[in-house]
Amino acid sequence: MLSSPTTIHTETIDAAFKSLNTNSGGLSETEAIRRIEEFGLNELPDPECPTRISIILRQLNNPLTCILLFAATVSFVLKEQSDGFFICAVVIINVSVGAFQEWRAEASAASLKKTLQVFPTIIRAGTRRTIELNKIVPGDIVHLESGSMVPADMRLVSTHDLKADESLLTGESLPVEKNSEVICPVTTAIGDRRNLAFAGTMIVAGRGIGIAYATGEKSQIGEIATQLGERDMRPPLLIRMERFSNRIGVLIVSIAIALGLLQLYQNVPLESVFLLAVALSVSAIPEGLPVAITVALSVASSRMGQRNVIVRRLPAVEALGSCTIIATDKTGTLTANQLTAKRIALPDGSLFEIEGEGLELEGAAKLLGVGNGDAKAAIDELALVGALTNEGDLKWTDGVVEARGDSVDIAFLVLAEKRGLSSADLNSTFRHSDSIPYEPANGFSSSLHVNSEGGIISVKGAPEIILPMCKIGDTKVIDGALHGLTKKGFRVIALAAGQLRESQCQLEKSSLAGLRFLGFVGLIDPLRSEAPDAVRIARAAGLDIRMITGDHPETAMAIASKLDPSWPEDTVLTGTEMDRLEGDDLRQAIEKASIYARVEPTQKTIIVRSLQDAGHFVAVTGDGVNDAPALKAAHVGVAMGACGTDVARAASDLIISDDNFASIVSGIEEGRASYDNIRKIVWLLISTAITEVVIFAMALVIGLPIPLTPVQILWLNLVTEGIQDVALACEGKEQDLMRRNPRRPKEPIFNRQMIEQCLVIGGYISVVGFGLFYWLYVELGYDVELARNLVLLFLVSFNNFHTLNCRSETRSIFSIPLRNNPLLIWSVIAAQSIHIVAMQVPFFHELLDVNVVSIGEWGAMIGLAATVLVVGELYKLLRSRPLWKHELGSAVGMMRSIEQSADRGRN
Repeated sequence: MLSSPTTIHTETIDAAFKSLNTNSGGLSETEAIRRIEEFGLNELPDPECPTRISIILRQLNNPLTCILLFAATVSFVLKEQSDGFFICAVVIINVSVGAFQEWRAEASAASLKKTLQVFPTIIRAGTRRTIELNKIVPGDIVHLESGSMVPADMRLVSTHDLKADESLLTGESLPVEKNSEVICPVTTAIGDRRNLAFAGTMIVAGRGIGIAYATGEKSQIGEIATQLGERDMRPPLLIRMERFSNRIGVLIVSIAIALGLLQLYQNVPLESVFLLAVALSVSAIPEGLPVAITVALSVASSRMGQRNVIVRRLPAVEALGSCTIIATDKTGTLTANQLTAKRIALPDGSLFEIEGEGLELEGAAKLLGVGNGDAKAAIDELALVGALTNEGDLKWTDGVVEARGDSVDIAFLVLAEKRGLSSADLNSTFRHSDSIPYEPANGFSSSLHVNSEGGIISVKGAPEIILPMCKIGDTKVIDGALHGLTKKGFRVIALAAGQLRESQCQLEKSSLAGLRFLGFVGLIDPLRSEAPDAVRIARAAGLDIRMITGDHPETAMAIASKLDPSWPEDTVLTGTEMDRLEGDDLRQAIEKASIYARVEPTQKTIIVRSLQDAGHFVAVTGDGVNDAPALKAAHVGVAMGACGTDVARAASDLIISDDNFASIVSGIEEGRASYDNIRKIVWLLISTAITEVVIFAMALVIGLPIPLTPVQILWLNLVTEGIQDVALACEGKEQDLMRRNPRRPKEPIFNRQMIEQCLVIGGYISVVGFGLFYWLYVELGYDVELARNLVLLFLVSFNNFHTLNCRSETRSIFSIPLRNNPLLIWSVIAAQSIHIVAMQVPFFHELLDVNVVSIGEWGAMIGLAATVLVVGELYKLLRSRPLWKHELGSAVGMMRSIEQSADRGRN
């Protein structure tokens, strides 16, 4: 019988082991499987997935849909059966498309959840390994370290400077210090139970071991799971465009009402006026705009995923297009994170090169230049200390070396193997007594081991931290050795050792003094092969690259010069220099620098905020727990997926699954492409809305019949915009995409260029469409039904051709290969074909008032509609010239006022 979760905080460690029926070696696999059957998987119940009915009801809860349903009802009451059935068909199609898009969004969210799984480290059957989060059971022994997420509620049995962020449960923002030795009274509040760690909280410092006692729904977070729903993460752009669509809608409905009143004045029957106003409103209002934008962002998210960029929050897709600075880590992002110990500098100045790369376990130490060639004992001791002060692990699986842990620790384990010091031998010879784990704020790690001859204190870390702990001989020689390594791009680690004093039973930071300096090890981490090209592409795109690293300034500069030989050498700012500056002086120094070296974790956030204050739009990378504040502060936080911590991933907007800087640049490219496609959709929908409204207004003002019937308007909207706007979301990337400067973050989609091109195209087709109807009906004396038949064919064809115009705002359509977006080409063919088929089928003759046209008439309408391509090409050509400066009068002012109104509503 396992202990009750409500009382385990009152038990000693031994009692906790006993009550949970486990031991320090962990559960056997058989027992773990049995406990899964007894307690279930360690997972929270998924929120109830929306049913098909609920999705459909949400789609019906739309003002425009309600208007259409009301119009259908009125049609049936007026015995206009064909109109009523057609309007119902339009509603069904619109709802079906919307429901499908929502279903796809739900599927994408489920896929993302699977991608972001956590794999905790546990002990099972005496073996330390990682498992899936949902396989944790009560009684499992779990290892915790800074940056990891606590996988289950657990009684801590070992802690070393362990601190947890429990704000998820308690709302307290300050980290909570944990102590496994504390025994808490039964009435102790959740936030004060210092001997417990809770599922879903984050370890922000230190190390610990705990016994899982409550999993899944039985954990504290399980009890409040219903309160942890997802926030509304709709992109700000989508929210703005929804508001803009609503304001356009109000304007168009007002115009429709005005035109309806004009028809009433002309003695048109009330039911006809009503249906016209409804049809014109529904057709001209860009209600498909938010859906199309969502599709564009989703397409970009999918494309990013194919390029190793996982989108956690859709707003990041939009934001990427505005990034002006990428503040990137060096290790693992610009470099391969495959550290190898290649140089050893001893205290007497002797310098050795270590053969072998990566996980190769053989390699001799060769003397470079003049020095003590017989230094085997000194090198062996240095390798021993590096292996003892270590949390990494090497093991062999089918003859292949596998490594787990920090890359620095692994490099020292490999170095020890090269010197004949295997991990198994060290574990049997030296008994671990105590340790100070590595934390970025400390800059070093230390361990206390005991063997038959006594105890040894091992220390390794940054030279400026380790050297003050040691008794130094010739400082000039040591400084020269350090400088010689850093200027060649080596990451330098200093090592020291000391003897255990009789009165000393555990390590304290304050007691690390008077140590014996053993030397430096120069680690090399090769650049990623893609990094130089990625930096070049990013800079060509107007992006500023800033490197943030904990390395020595000379090491950082050497790496930067390899990335880009033109990288300025006078732009290194160190964390120490930042500490001496404040106010404007600090901000100016940060703005000027392009490399930030020996930076403390807290200073990374200062760098990000200073760059933002200078007007930059900042993307920042991070992998550690201390990077979380900077990731949250940045406009776009980018976490590392391969080696990043759970805390960093939770704070980020994007996750790079391969930790590669080139993937970040790819993500920015896809973000820019999605923004381009959104503008193309806006151009298509708004320009066609202008066309429909103006044609009808012109006809009614001069007393002509309406150019299209209400049902024909709905049909036009259905077979053109309903297909092609979504297809535009899949348009390929423009050729010059990564040769442009970043757009201004606050630049509205509806800027001067958008207003111009919408009015030019919308105005042109309005005039041509009205002129066609006037010529057919008045000049040639066509019957009104025949005139409408040809006008409808013309407008369908116009939308088809204008969709091709919208493939680029600047490039000629003849320079864009059709293969860039086959979906769009097929949508154009489908729209034209559907309408032609409708003209041939008797059922549609009565429903839509359409008839078969001759080949000559069809060719004439196609030719007339194709002239919109000429207008579009001329506009792009003229606008590319400096003399294209004219204003578009009051119409431009009206459109700008609408956008400003939308901005005021947003603010």
